[in-house]
Amino acid sequence: MGVLRVTNALLLAGAESVPLPSALLQAEDGVITYVGRESEAPPCPPDAEVLDAEGMLLIPGLVNAHTHAAMTLFRGVADDMPLKPWLEEKIWPMEGRLAPEDVYWGTLLGIAEMLRAGVTCYNDMYHFFTEGARAAVDGGIRAVPSGVLLGFLPNAEDLLAEAVEFCVELVRSGPSRVTPMLGPHAPYTCPDLLLRKVITLAGEHHLGIHIHLSETAGEVEDSIREHGVTPLQHMADLGMLELQVAAAHCVHLTDADVALAAETGLGCCHCPTSNMKLASGFARVPDLLAAGAVVGLGTDGAASNNNLDMIEEARMAALIHKGYRGDPTAVTARQAFAMATLGSARALGLADRIGTLEVGKQADCVLLDLSRAHLQPLHDIVSQLIYAAQASDVHTVIVDGEVLLRDRRFLKLDEERVIAEASARSLRLAHP
Repeated sequence: MGVLRVTNALLLAGAESVPLPSALLQAEDGVITYVGRESEAPPCPPDAEVLDAEGMLLIPGLVNAHTHAAMTLFRGVADDMPLKPWLEEKIWPMEGRLAPEDVYWGTLLGIAEMLRAGVTCYNDMYHFFTEGARAAVDGGIRAVPSGVLLGFLPNAEDLLAEAVEFCVELVRSGPSRVTPMLGPHAPYTCPDLLLRKVITLAGEHHLGIHIHLSETAGEVEDSIREHGVTPLQHMADLGMLELQVAAAHCVHLTDADVALAAETGLGCCHCPTSNMKLASGFARVPDLLAAGAVVGLGTDGAASNNNLDMIEEARMAALIHKGYRGDPTAVTARQAFAMATLGSARALGLADRIGTLEVGKQADCVLLDLSRAHLQPLHDIVSQLIYAAQASDVHTVIVDGEVLLRDRRFLKLDEERVIAEASARSLRLAHP
């Protein structure tokens, strides 16, 4: 992979960092070896790849903590519906027609969209997880794939065995950019017997778990009626929270749930746009942050958002809590940026590798063009990033020290073919 140097940048190494002008980042074999003032940088190796970032902002890559990438295939098909009929009447019937190659191309379409929005890592849960992981490898992005496990399927036990085998093999011999998890869909779709097996196997193989949790008020009411406790407490009782868990949504939490999330280090993956679109409610993000809980940020799938734009999602996270709480300080721009980077990395158990630009971490970073009118003047770079920046401002995207997007052009993906393949497959699935 060699040496990569990004020079002459305005650097924002993390949400808590002070912007540093005339900065340089150097990576060797994908690992950051220097980040700081250009005047203090080591000499440039003769064979280094050098990117001049004059007029650009260098930030850590954004981390999408919860999505279903291949659901780009269903974008716009089932809008303006509540969650339960959305799933049962629209999404699940279409997913029943999926073929492995559909997931491959739908995932690649999602990857192209995410890279264009500065996303360098995403946490994915979907069917045909082998094909989804292949798409991530071919796209060059960092990914945390998990195959969705649904207890009501007749082959649920076989799918669990396949998922464990998939994870073990990826950990043993897969690319370092891919970190698999086990993906039980939710407590209401996975009976306790299946969840206990997932927890046992995840512990045995040192795997994380990706699950939907407390997304709707009805889900919580049903859990209390069936188990006598909230979904989060029920997962704690089963032993799940002793593991690395990325829990999508976490909308309807009690005070005790908030304290439990903070105490156990649960990765709460906030999906504000999807929660609003499906009328699931407003997650207690200000309370979670105040309690010291781990809060990441995700887009959810493109069928319930309807895009995978993490810049827009961070802006939404900063705005909605101000509005419904009547408090302009409820979630600040810096907190939203932190959720989209280090918070999401922590939720996925990857904070030692990504989320900030530091020596020893992987070189996952993004250059944004600051020359456009909507980003000027630059009084506060974090505020501009969260409240004014757009996906179209993303100029260059680097994952693991490899340049995947330069000057808004893909170096690895054939975007035109991806769009054509995914569009044709989407029409077949939605209109059989």
